[in-house]
Amino acid sequence: MIHHSVSSSWRALSRVSALGFVLSLLAACGSTDKLSPSSDVPTVTTAPGDSAGPADTASIPTDSALVPTDSTDDLAALTGTQAGIVFGTNQMTTSLLSSVHTGTLVGGQIDPSNALTWLSGTRAKGGRIVIKMCKGADSYVKNADGTFSFTKWKALVDRFRTVNLGPYITDGTILGHFLIDEPHRAARWGGKIIPQSTIEAMAKYSKQIWPGMTTFVRVVPSWLASAPVTYTYLDAAWLQYEAWRGDVGTVLTSEVAAAKLKGLGLVVGLNVIDGGNGSSNIRGFTSGKYSMSASEIKTYGSVLLNQSYSCGFYNWTYYATYYGRSDIKSAFGDLSTKAKNHVKTSCRQ
Repeated sequence: MIHHSVSSSWRALSRVSALGFVLSLLAACGSTDKLSPSSDVPTVTTAPGDSAGPADTASIPTDSALVPTDSTDDLAALTGTQAGIVFGTNQMTTSLLSSVHTGTLVGGQIDPSNALTWLSGTRAKGGRIVIKMCKGADSYVKNADGTFSFTKWKALVDRFRTVNLGPYITDGTILGHFLIDEPHRAARWGGKIIPQSTIEAMAKYSKQIWPGMTTFVRVVPSWLASAPVTYTYLDAAWLQYEAWRGDVGTVLTSEVAAAKLKGLGLVVGLNVIDGGNGSSNIRGFTSGKYSMSASEIKTYGSVLLNQSYSCGFYNWTYYATYYGRSDIKSAFGDLSTKAKNHVKTSCRQ
């Protein structure tokens, strides 16, 4: 089991700073999923300021002093083979996995030297983990002009060749390989998108090393479907719902259709920190953004989990103060139950 320590400077920030101030430290690492306009994809009007948000745990305050105390509740109920689909949160440490939060997604925190600690800790909790092998910040995989470097990406992935991931892939502890975040957002990648053909090439590279490991990219299926690419090696796309997208049922129906068209699985989830409609009055990490209320979490999440095609559910992102609220904990508990009762759906379609 790994116990994530938080620096004293972040402890101080998390106790005395407003989330708006945290944003000023985090804005360089955008991580909210938006759909780039395309002639083949419905155009979405983007809310102001929606391109900012932390993408690397090194940037996110996770004050252990504020961690909710439910992480040890009902751990006996967790087994190596969970019911339904995973209900996870990005950047949650394995010590916080529980009968409610059954999965995590990590990038900046994991490297070859500690990967087995993360994996064994996840397995010990009966959880599932998605791993991003190219570190947390985009800068690690950029050329001098800010565009994406496939060469740098491959070099970072190659570091994990020496790690014995096989047993954790086989038993389901590793849910899959998170290839890259938001390839469609040109502003994030030096003014140029990462082409859909490159995403497929990245998935192929991963499969050549770990044939049995599922490959994910965090972008909506409709964007992947907007290019004439056959996805043989990419397994699944990602719908991270935010209130600005519009009616959750309409959005989901459209994205499921696009996923099926391209033979892709679909991970769903909520941007609980920055994706609310403002009714919560809880300020998000990004200026002008709001975290979701408990009612929003239950309403949006229930629709996403009522779709049998959904193969996993991940929230963005762990923040101890927010996750410690009694109303938010209750809402997560309700959705986690729905995830456990969900039909077992593979992300490899």
